[in-house]
Amino acid sequence: MQQIEIVIENTGERRMIDQGTSLSELAPKVDHHCKYPVLCALVNNKIKMMSYRIFKPKSVRFVDITHRQGYRIYITSLCFLLYKAVRDCYPKAVLTIDHWMVNGFFCKVEPVEEGYTLPPQLEIVRTVRDRMVELQHQDLPFLSKSMLVSDALKLIEGEPIPTTQRLLKGLTQLYIEMHFLGGTPHKWATRLVPSTGVLTQWDLRSFANGYLLQCPDPTMPEKLDLYQDAPKLFNIFQEHHNWAKLLNVTTVDDLNEEVRNHRENHLIQVSEALHEKKYASIADMVDQRRDKVRMVLLAGPSSSGKTTSCRRLAVQLAVLGFDVKQLSLDDYFVSRDKTPRQPNGDYDFEAIEALDIPLLNEQLQQMFDGKEVKIPTYDFKKGEPYFSGKSIQLKKDSILVVEGIHALNPMLTAEIDDELKFKVYVSALTQIALDKQNIIRSNDNRLIRRIVRDNNFRGYSALATLQRWPSVRTGEQRHIFPYQENADVMFNSALLYELGILRPFAEPLLKMVPQSSEEYAESVRLLSILELIEPIQTKFIPPTSILREFLGESSFEY
Repeated sequence: MQQIEIVIENTGERRMIDQGTSLSELAPKVDHHCKYPVLCALVNNKIKMMSYRIFKPKSVRFVDITHRQGYRIYITSLCFLLYKAVRDCYPKAVLTIDHWMVNGFFCKVEPVEEGYTLPPQLEIVRTVRDRMVELQHQDLPFLSKSMLVSDALKLIEGEPIPTTQRLLKGLTQLYIEMHFLGGTPHKWATRLVPSTGVLTQWDLRSFANGYLLQCPDPTMPEKLDLYQDAPKLFNIFQEHHNWAKLLNVTTVDDLNEEVRNHRENHLIQVSEALHEKKYASIADMVDQRRDKVRMVLLAGPSSSGKTTSCRRLAVQLAVLGFDVKQLSLDDYFVSRDKTPRQPNGDYDFEAIEALDIPLLNEQLQQMFDGKEVKIPTYDFKKGEPYFSGKSIQLKKDSILVVEGIHALNPMLTAEIDDELKFKVYVSALTQIALDKQNIIRSNDNRLIRRIVRDNNFRGYSALATLQRWPSVRTGEQRHIFPYQENADVMFNSALLYELGILRPFAEPLLKMVPQSSEEYAESVRLLSILELIEPIQTKFIPPTSILREFLGESSFEY
């Protein structure tokens, strides 16, 4: 048999192998440095399942659950395992994966036939969990097959997944990759792990009016952490879910239908009105505590729309008679020589210690005492703060709006009385999904926003943004998400129509990511989402929209 040369990127080893060798056959024969079971591989920086066979010279990187691509296919495979178990146990019901929580998916099991009544919630949990364990112990393979879209539609004709059927009907390509587990077909947005036997860490429990599929932490996958309750986050997801139902736009196919029927302008108007109503509601909540609150602390992760939210909330507060002053925590960075560093030696700008907390607390106290305070301006090029002449003096009817990623961290304003604070958390908690089982994660929505913004205003390529994103996400996990439940109110800045707006901007940028980079796999994945969405023209977007922060032409100054 003819042999070909491959490169094992994990070690840099070059090896001759038989043509047609599968990744699953190759993995045990090489040193891949994976601490946990190999789940898939990057082949020429494209994600491939372990059943993939190599016929030409390739570069191969094996990955486990600690790699972001490995973790993504692990949790997707868990969703397929759950879907299969529900179908086996309750053929007249269907699984809906609603959204991602702190460390798992919130799901529902709902009847598909009128008049069919499901058993009590706890009985469903026990029955489905037992079936999942049984399927796991059987070590069933996850299979994939490329087939004509028309054949795929016939295959799932009897399955209770109408949103998937509508999504496939809207595809323009001739062939599609379908997935199978124990004879059950479905179409998943990512590749899958080799078999159910590697899905060793998970749990299923009842939660609110549904179920929580708990997933492992990729940094410590050998154990399953206790569930972290986040009631405010859950409630804001449910609120946005109700908005989506109100507008009849819960899936990508629903959005595409609005565009095809030229109803996108109405969708944009209602979506923006819902945002404005929420800003007004938050301002009213502040007004109700007017006798005590002196400042609004507004925080959120990268590309959540914090700055625009700050501006729009300030307008609503002004309507209520407040004299609004705004303060950005970016101006309180310490000089570069005092900036903490990450273990690899890079500056850690995400750490709260990167801010001059003593100066901030001293100046806040002076402001609340009625003094005029000269506030710093930070020169990011020189890495030094300086005083440019800006000052703030609070009056009796003044309120200070403070914006920054650490605004909800108690350490930031530890010397200020809590009664003076009103705390707001902003994030883009995406509700629109590909279908009822394939959700679009909120961090993907924010990443696409950031790719567009970084290119428009910072001159960064999509490659540079993708390279930076893992460290941004690590910083969010460490410095932002632990404090989100400290908020008095949460604001969801996601807009149901926004991926249609962002597609024409993000798509050409992602196509420029070179295949020679590891980030190519991520660009291909994001492109596979965007290509399913009908583009929407920007002419309908108002100048005050959150999206203008990323696209430009905003009526606010940044």
